[in-house]
Amino acid sequence: MTKTNIIGVYEDEDQIVEAIHQIQDKGIKIKDVFTPIPLHGVFEALKFETRLPYATFLYGVVGTSITFAFLYWTSVVSYPLKFGGKPLNSLSFIIIMFVATILIATFLTFMTFFIRQKLFPGKEVKVYDTRATDDKFIIVIDKEELSEAEAENVKTALTESGASEINEVEEEINTKG
Repeated sequence: MTKTNIIGVYEDEDQIVEAIHQIQDKGIKIKDVFTPIPLHGVFEALKFETRLPYATFLYGVVGTSITFAFLYWTSVVSYPLKFGGKPLNSLSFIIIMFVATILIATFLTFMTFFIRQKLFPGKEVKVYDTRATDDKFIIVIDKEELSEAEAENVKTALTESGASEINEVEEEINTKG
């Protein structure tokens, strides 16, 4: 089974965010945007929302708690050593807690992202235009939900927003669960 998409190819990174706003102002729903570099404002312009920062904060709290519990147990409970007259529970391991918190939060955030996005070795990649990894900026719009007149309006909107070329690309739909 295949699905048809309309893609607009843009030459300049300054055009892409403005083009997203112009297209959305005309009531056209954008499926996705592909850029060769991270662009500030694209995520906000597409009105995507994520809870990943909240998960990262929770992972940081868990990482701090686990690291503190481990260090406290190893230095106070399991093998207490007094050196230099310092008390056993002196928080002399604050640097270790800081670094371990960052390590645990970062690792768990990456794992959450990969699992949520279903990224794994051997995953088949959907490539709408190979130039999006080099020097072009791509806006993808789903054509299946549009009539012929609406599809023509989409193509006109892409042209008016500065697209250097407009193509229709078919993508394979995976019907496996």
